[in-house]
Amino acid sequence: MQRLMKMNPRDTVAVALRPIEAGEEISFDALSIKAREAIPQGHKIALADMAAGSAVTKYGYPIGRAAADIAQGDWVHTHNVKTGLAGEETYEYHPDLHPVTYPKRNLTFDGYRRRNGKVGIRNDLYIVPTVGCVNGIAEQIIAEFKALHPDLGPFDNVTVLKHPYGCSQLGDDHRMTRSILLDAVGHPNAGGVLVFGLGCENNVVAEFRSLLGDIDESRVKFLVAQEVEDEAEAGVALLEELYEAAKHDRREPVPVSELNVGLKCGGSDGFSGITANPLLGAFSDFLISQGGSTVLTEVPEMFGAEKMLMARAANKDVFAQIVTLINDFKQYFLSHGEPVYENPSPGNKAGGISTLEDKSLGCTQKAGTAPVVDVLQYGEKLRKKGLSLLQAPGNDLVASSALAAADCQLVLFTTGRGTPFGSFVPTVKVATNNELFARKGHWMDFNAGPLLEKPMEEVLEEFIAYVIAVASGQKTRNEQNEVRELAIFKTGVTL
Repeated sequence: MQRLMKMNPRDTVAVALRPIEAGEEISFDALSIKAREAIPQGHKIALADMAAGSAVTKYGYPIGRAAADIAQGDWVHTHNVKTGLAGEETYEYHPDLHPVTYPKRNLTFDGYRRRNGKVGIRNDLYIVPTVGCVNGIAEQIIAEFKALHPDLGPFDNVTVLKHPYGCSQLGDDHRMTRSILLDAVGHPNAGGVLVFGLGCENNVVAEFRSLLGDIDESRVKFLVAQEVEDEAEAGVALLEELYEAAKHDRREPVPVSELNVGLKCGGSDGFSGITANPLLGAFSDFLISQGGSTVLTEVPEMFGAEKMLMARAANKDVFAQIVTLINDFKQYFLSHGEPVYENPSPGNKAGGISTLEDKSLGCTQKAGTAPVVDVLQYGEKLRKKGLSLLQAPGNDLVASSALAAADCQLVLFTTGRGTPFGSFVPTVKVATNNELFARKGHWMDFNAGPLLEKPMEEVLEEFIAYVIAVASGQKTRNEQNEVRELAIFKTGVTL
């Protein structure tokens, strides 16, 4: 294996593909470089001298500025490079579109067609609490139902979408909670839903039901605990009705153009922008070429790379929406007295990421090269085929839940540190390196580490086949481990 990787000809740093010892001589890129100190795997080495205050370049763009003089062969990290980001900026529309497209292929997956025309990749049974007070009883209802149907019958998974909200919330927080729960009830992966309330919460069940609009009443049931004598018995009875309604559901071949895929990363490392994120970018371009859709979120992890996304706006209107998306989220930070660059995390830094620009330029590679066709606000569902951006924070649980709520049937989640997390839709964990995949195989679903030695085309074909298998029913690690979570964004006060 080569020892260093340079991401762009303009770069002033390269990434160590294995640990480098102090004093080690490396021939690279027509240079002879002597490591002036030990450099961990995934971290950066200086390819040239850089004066204090000068730009440090990776991926062809600045990832910050030298905080001190840096000599060729130095370890480049948080001790000698600092972010160049500040507050809000003004932007101009300069389109720069170079989409990579793939030939159309008649690929299908086995999915569930719903009455409203949507397609699910799971036939899941959800209990959606309108308020966190009933989470425990919902778990009890699920336990009693599973005792009656240990094989779950027509359902792939049975999940309580637990959350702590639905009461004592005001304004945007109340609207966001209600919006995400409404999205979950209408998710195409849901073969049956029990909406379960207490009876005295802000998120009134009758109002919630009216906001759902036209629903299949055989697939969505409602229960208010304070209005029945035995809420557990009543809940199990309603799940039995959903079981009967779903028992004849069958998968059928569906074109891959019906796939909506969320793009997310968490616990990133120095390999994220080299292996796993570019793999997701290639898959995004492939799926969009087939007529499908992908969604990129984590707005704070666009900071420093936002101009690249703005240059890919399909038109001036989309450009303006991206500008608003970025500056509104910066204002969210500033309104709380927090810097917009309070990132990367300690785990990111340990993995080799030094600044938010470093993280963002690697993060946005998940979106490939396709034009940005739409910008979604938090809680909104997909409207257009192609690549959309979604308003949500970088937090793994909140962002993945927002992707699921937007009607993504699955989330692709890259990580260099590893996580057991899974959203309430199948969450494919993609390892950035071989060591993580070997060590945490019970968490991880796919290994992008071989990209250091194998061509993208080869690994992409393997990944396409894997995603189609998951869409056709193969369970992800989070499903196998019974880890399915919902997390809702909160910005305001709690009563």
